[in-house]
Amino acid sequence: MTSTAYSRSSKLPGGERRLPPRLMRGFASKIEPKKLGVGLIAGCCLALLTYVSLAKLFAIYSPVFASSANTSALMQQNAPPTSSKPSVPETETIPPQETIGGGGDSSDPVDLREGATGSEEPGLPEAALTRKDMAAGSDEPGLPTRKDDGEDAAAEPTTKPSEDGKGNGSGGGQGVGKMICDENGVDEGFPYARPTVCELSGDVRVSPKQRTVYLVNPSGGGGFDERGEKRVRPYARKDDFLLPGVTEVTVKSVPSAAVAPKCTRQHTAPAVVFSVAGYTDNFFHDMADALIPLFLTTAHLDGDVQLLVTNYKPWWVQKYTPVLRKLSRHDVMSFDAADEDDAVHCFPAGAFLGLYRDRDLILSPHPTRNPRNLTMVDFARFLRGALALPRDRPAALGEQPGARPRMLIVSRAGTRRLLNLDEVAAAADELGFNVTSAEAGADVPAFAAQVNAADVLVGVHGAGLTNQVFLPTEAVVVQIVPWGKMDWMATNFYARPAAGLGLRYLEYYVGAEETSLKDKYPREHVVFSDPMALHKQGWQALAQTVMKQDVTVNLTMFRPVLLQALDKLQQ
Repeated sequence: MTSTAYSRSSKLPGGERRLPPRLMRGFASKIEPKKLGVGLIAGCCLALLTYVSLAKLFAIYSPVFASSANTSALMQQNAPPTSSKPSVPETETIPPQETIGGGGDSSDPVDLREGATGSEEPGLPEAALTRKDMAAGSDEPGLPTRKDDGEDAAAEPTTKPSEDGKGNGSGGGQGVGKMICDENGVDEGFPYARPTVCELSGDVRVSPKQRTVYLVNPSGGGGFDERGEKRVRPYARKDDFLLPGVTEVTVKSVPSAAVAPKCTRQHTAPAVVFSVAGYTDNFFHDMADALIPLFLTTAHLDGDVQLLVTNYKPWWVQKYTPVLRKLSRHDVMSFDAADEDDAVHCFPAGAFLGLYRDRDLILSPHPTRNPRNLTMVDFARFLRGALALPRDRPAALGEQPGARPRMLIVSRAGTRRLLNLDEVAAAADELGFNVTSAEAGADVPAFAAQVNAADVLVGVHGAGLTNQVFLPTEAVVVQIVPWGKMDWMATNFYARPAAGLGLRYLEYYVGAEETSLKDKYPREHVVFSDPMALHKQGWQALAQTVMKQDVTVNLTMFRPVLLQALDKLQQ
């Protein structure tokens, strides 16, 4: 849409036409030169006084001068450890009354990229002000940008950091403090709410010992309560079940630098404070609740960002070190570190508290949550760079004489196993695939390389299919959907993400004779007669029934799906 905010009218206000230059000269000649000179001098003085007055007001009240230029003062609109250790759902679901996506006919796989229904995004809310409007950076949409070197000097710390990063004074930043929080987490058409995210600019000081972020905020405004505080649990999924297990961080507004804790360390990069509590023991949630939100929040900073992790898990940081290192060239800091109890970290470039997120494994354009229009294709490209994955396109049939397309079947050792995996592999081999099978493990780079080497990924619905993020663009994903009206979950957790990743997608719905549930329950049981009734009871009911099944696919019915996968590699 073309903006008309700065267009100028060819007419004067009130519809009067501008006078031609010749008429203006004639009009001026009728005035006595002496009077004309006095009038011009008086007019210039009046204009000068008006300009000076307006300039002072602008300097005081302008949002451009009121915020530090070292951080974007922009906001985007953007489940679980319990009392003991509950089972971690691979994909928690609260499906709506009507399912979205393909039906349950196992003989008719659905290709989402070729017109499957229910794949359109709901309408996105309009926003009056976007991060892109307020941030300095590239004019090209969708490209992460590094901030200009010539930024406003007001954002520089009053005490320069020493070479080892230690501070030597109370100064943090000179910019006027500001906090803007996005708390509009409602997503029409989707059952999950997004978490609160706050963006702070100006003099920001972090005290891990006190679980507090101090903001020097002389005005006292910006969404604080009567005590001048704002409390946030910075986990990127708003889930009432898990949030009590997430460390609560307090943002405290202080009237001046004199009453704020003194800086012991200065950081030139902005901070991002986030939690890896919740469901992050599971690969689906590692991606959906941590790594993709981190990418969405920090990509525009081009690696110049300091990550502070609450509910710190050393093994989790180690597991994803190559990805975290690609996101930030600074060492990850534990917000819970016991060896820095009295440390106060100062961030004159500002801070994010919490992470922006979209839907699970999905990134859609949004004016405030995703103003740079980052996509899942961008995220996949980012992962390939972080993990040194070489392939960005699958093999095309006939491209290399004698070469067979490679298929990887994701095996599962727990629930939802493919019981006749060997028979499926043999059938695929007969059709011309080079087939391997493997279960995803803790070595993310190694398994990512296996997936990236494949042209077709096959798996039963579950977290293993999240590994589609490592596939080369335009590879094929085949999801085997278990019995039990799993349409909504299959579509929203893996089918639509596959489309967003630029993959070719197929699905196969398991029939009543192909599920191990037939050996556990009589045919009149609700799991067969009315599976949606179980969905309405919530996750625990599903976890005890539908999610515990194994499957044995009918090879006669499944073979056409494998043939479709071959066809797609020729497109």
